[in-house]
Amino acid sequence: MSDGPKRMPLGRGLATLLGEEGARVLSGPGAPRTVPIEAIRPSPFQPRRRFAETELDGLVQSIREKGVIQPLLVRPIEDAIGYSADSGANFELVAGERRWRAAQRAGLHEAPVVIRPFGDSEVLEIALVENLQREDLTPLEEAEAYNRLMREFGRNQAELAETIGKSRSHVANTLRLLGLPPAVKHQLEEGALTAGHARALLAAPDPAALAGEVVRRGLNVRATELLVRRRAARPEPRQRQPRDADTLALERELGATLGLRTTLTPKGRGGSLTLHYASLDQLDRILALLRCG
Repeated sequence: MSDGPKRMPLGRGLATLLGEEGARVLSGPGAPRTVPIEAIRPSPFQPRRRFAETELDGLVQSIREKGVIQPLLVRPIEDAIGYSADSGANFELVAGERRWRAAQRAGLHEAPVVIRPFGDSEVLEIALVENLQREDLTPLEEAEAYNRLMREFGRNQAELAETIGKSRSHVANTLRLLGLPPAVKHQLEEGALTAGHARALLAAPDPAALAGEVVRRGLNVRATELLVRRRAARPEPRQRQPRDADTLALERELGATLGLRTTLTPKGRGGSLTLHYASLDQLDRILALLRCG
């Protein structure tokens, strides 16, 4: 028996979902329709946290001149998470938030939409792929979206890779970025480090400290990998054993007797005695004491 139709990877099937075919349909349930801008709300599944002002400004100008050419993809809000009949919105964005934001700035009161009854996981997948195809997501936004698909919707890495049209190794390496310290994540988000730098720093004993050095020296990814290997191979400094009160008291007694600073370092049943002199006169006096002994 068949298990049902094979799921189309969104990386190859997104064009249809975004309405490019629907824009050519003049009638029927799949045809675009015009709805008030205020009837649409943004999606909580949008993986992108930042929208570049310069990009939006250019899109605003285009929409003022030509209108919204490509319809927004939306779903009925009663199918959405956190549905409230009092929210004032009838639809939730699935794809096209940049166009929706730009349309508002351009002063449009209505926008063309294609309505589809998507589930939550499909909304997240479509929003993820739409941004990935334009390379709009930062590496951390991409990693967080992958993690959310796995955590909330039970996808494994192989299924996720097939769905979004990426390799499994790409998905795995991107997810590793979530293990970075907060300071390194901030540098990655701000663009001071690339995803390649960040992946190399994951193997460092102290990624945050090394990240600062990488940024200061302007190292490329290859040089960063070499620096991490060198620091990882460097032996850890030996920790000095704490000395007990009897040892410290004996140090003070010897120092007072000899008129010098002394250091006792116990080791097992023995240890070492170090005499510190500040001048040649003090050294001569030590030698004289030893000869008299």
